[in-house]
Parts: sequence; structure tokens; C-alpha cells
Amino acid sequence: MKSIPKLIIFLLFVFLSPEIFPQVTFKIISMPDSTPQNATIYIAGSFNGWNPGEQGFSLTLNTNNQPEITLPSGSGTIEFKFTRGSWETVEGTENGTFVPNRTFTFGNGQTVEIIIAGWEDTDGSGGGGTTAAPNVHIMSTDFGMPQLNRTRRIWVYLPPDYDTTTHSYPVLYMQDGQNLFDAKTSFSGEWEVDESLNQLFSQGYEVPIVVGIDNGGSYRIGEYTPWKNNQYGGGDGEKYVDFIVETLKPYIDAHYRTNVTTESTGIMGSSLGGLISHYAMVTYPEVFSKIGIFSPSYWFSDSVYTYTADNFDAMSIRAYLMAGDNESDETVPDLQEMATLLQNSGLSGSNLQVEIVPGGQHNEALWRQQFVTAVKWLFQLSPGVGETKTNEKTGYFYPNPSSDQLYFKAGTSNQFPDEIQLIAESGANILTSTSEIKYPICINGLCQGSYIIRFIVNDQIVNQRFIKN
Repeated sequence: MKSIPKLIIFLLFVFLSPEIFPQVTFKIISMPDSTPQNATIYIAGSFNGWNPGEQGFSLTLNTNNQPEITLPSGSGTIEFKFTRGSWETVEGTENGTFVPNRTFTFGNGQTVEIIIAGWEDTDGSGGGGTTAAPNVHIMSTDFGMPQLNRTRRIWVYLPPDYDTTTHSYPVLYMQDGQNLFDAKTSFSGEWEVDESLNQLFSQGYEVPIVVGIDNGGSYRIGEYTPWKNNQYGGGDGEKYVDFIVETLKPYIDAHYRTNVTTESTGIMGSSLGGLISHYAMVTYPEVFSKIGIFSPSYWFSDSVYTYTADNFDAMSIRAYLMAGDNESDETVPDLQEMATLLQNSGLSGSNLQVEIVPGGQHNEALWRQQFVTAVKWLFQLSPGVGETKTNEKTGYFYPNPSSDQLYFKAGTSNQFPDEIQLIAESGANILTSTSEIKYPICINGLCQGSYIIRFIVNDQIVNQRFIKN
């Protein structure tokens, strides 16, 4: 959406509010020395869809050569931050680390003096680092979206044992990729998807590959909405979901070891990202079966209800619907209405989970808090289930978990391993044995955690994960 319509929407909102207070001017009186010369400063917040580089919300220099911007009269509390045009260049501490959103309540003054301590892309010495785990990488900064004639950054999280196995993994596609793994690229704190899944893995869970798709900034509303809204526009959601199904997923399946089946493929998002994930569930039930819908913006269009009623096929769908009871007045009732509709359309109670979180607000903190619960339920994860990639022919090591010893249960071939490797979660090779192997194998000296035991039976390589407790 272009800047002028957003300003008009903001004006309509504030002037139709019941208690209007005078306009406010934000004036930056101090910025760090690391600020590039002639940098354009922007304000991004709850009033413009958190667009970090909207032309209509750029600051201009006053007579004292200080960047400032005046917002119209309004009411209530707004949240905001300052950027240099992107979330990579958002304001931070003097060391370039994350700072919470600023807030302003109309009626608390007409001029606010701002001090920017630092920028997240620089700490004054050339960079502020990243909070993403080592097993997260940026697959592409400009991955093509032919359905929309634009490009996008794509993130990929790989399970910690990806490089030490030959297994295929389930895949979860997630919206708002810049908010999932790295506090530096997020605008209101990250979901900590990588830290959460790594922790689950260390506890013995098999975790999925996660593909994070950046939102398109000014394109976000359009791409995350299949239908138009009279105020906010939108309507490119069909093309966006087609991009995931027709372009991105085939690429991921061709370049990573994925389990391509419907039962192993999920999609998740929050707010408008929840709306488009819901649309993907209804439109492509043969592609996505695990659906995470957080704080969905069902308010955007009533068409979501009629479209669901007319097209939803429960098939093998598992849907996790979640919202906080401290979001907007309509969020929880809308979610409950949709849950009833899904049940009436054939989704069984065992495949539908509805969570209303007491005190939960519409923010990353809530979504981060609920992510682990959702992914465990959607993919039906539990310790010790799915991690022993063996079969009846090759056999396996037991007990699992174990505190002191591992025994080997021979398979139907009645053959014991010719070679054993013990591999740490980090990928380090702790032990290789090709001599006569003695059973049981003593693991008293290992630290608690998750390990891979790789063995060869009849020239077949088997990777089994076990937990040392």
C-alpha cells in the first residue's frame, strides 16, 4: 500500500476516535556517531503496519538540523521504532543489540525528544552480530517470486543432526521470516524458533526443517490477504500461496532432504500471517496438513468464513488455533467462530486445538511462548518417537534414553554392527570402532544430551539418535 492511503487511514482512525488529543512531534535530538551521513530516518509503528521504510513516514530536518516528524491528532497508545529504511537498520542499544518498542499515549505532550543510542547493523565498530543459531542460514536474499514479479529473502533452519544423517525431515513453512530467528532483523523481538527447536532436539525430539519467508514490507498486507478490504486494500494472497506451492516448495524439496508428503508438511503464521496460513490450509489440503494459526486477522474480510464453508476439506488436517485474551475485542470471538465452522465442516476434535492464552497480547512474545506447544502438537512429537531410524533387518541400540550402557538388538539378519561411530550433537566424532566391539557399550563418561550412534550392518549405514540422561 502506498504512503498516502496509509496516512489517510491513520487520519480517519484518529479523527473518528472518541477522545482526540493534539498532534505529536517526535524530534531526534541525538544519534550515534555511526549514523551514516545523509541517512534518511523513518518511523515505523502500529499506525502504518510496521513498514520500516514508508516514504510518507520519513523524518525531515527542522531549523536546528534535527530529524523530526509530526503525526496527526489521535487517541490511545501507539508503538513505534526508528529505522534507516529496513529492519536490518532499526535502532538498538549503543552496542547494536535489540531494544523494545517505544510507546506514546496521546495526551501526554505534543513534543517528544528522542535519543537514538545505536543501530542494530552497527555498534560503531562495524557490526552488531546475529542471534541466529549456526544451523540457520539464508538460502537466498533474492529468491524469485514469478507469481508476483518480485524477490524475497528465504531462511532455512536445519535440524542439528542434518549433516550427520541421510534422513528426510518434515518441513514447516513460516511467514514473517525476519522475525523468526534473528533479533537483528526483527522489529519487535524474534520468535526464537531456532533456539526452541534446538532445545527440543537436545531433549530427544525429532524436529522439522523450517523455511522462513520474509514479509515484503509494503507488500505484506497484499501478500497475506486473499481478499480486498475497503480500507486496507490487499488481495494478492492467492498468488503468494501459489508461490509457496508452485515455486518455493519444489525448490526446497529438490535441494534439501525433505519428506515431501502432505502428512509431513506444515505452514504457520501470526496475525495476517495467520490469515494467509488459514487460506493455504483451505486451498491446498493436499499440500499442507499441519497448520499453525496464531492471532489470526479474520477481521480483515468476512470472505474467510464463506470461503472456508464452501471449500474446506478436513482430509488429514491438524489445525492449531491460538490467540491471547488481551488482543483486540474481536480476536477471540472470531477465532472461536472459525473453530466451530471447522468442526462443522468435518474437522474432528482430536485434530483441532484451540488455545486462548490468559493475558496474551498481539505480539512476538505471545507467539514465541506458544511456538513449542504448537509445533509439538502439530507434528505429534514426543521424546524417543521417530528418532530411532532403524528397521527390523538392521536392528537397534537400547535402552533409549540410557544413563550408563547401550545394548544391541539384532535385526532379522541376525548380524551385529561391523563398525560404530559415536557422534555428538555438534557433529564432532567422539568414537570410531572397527575392532571387535564389546557389548554392552559403556556411556558413563558421556555428558547428558543427545547423540548419534552410526553403525554398519551388512554394508547398510544406520543412524540412530539416543539420549544420555
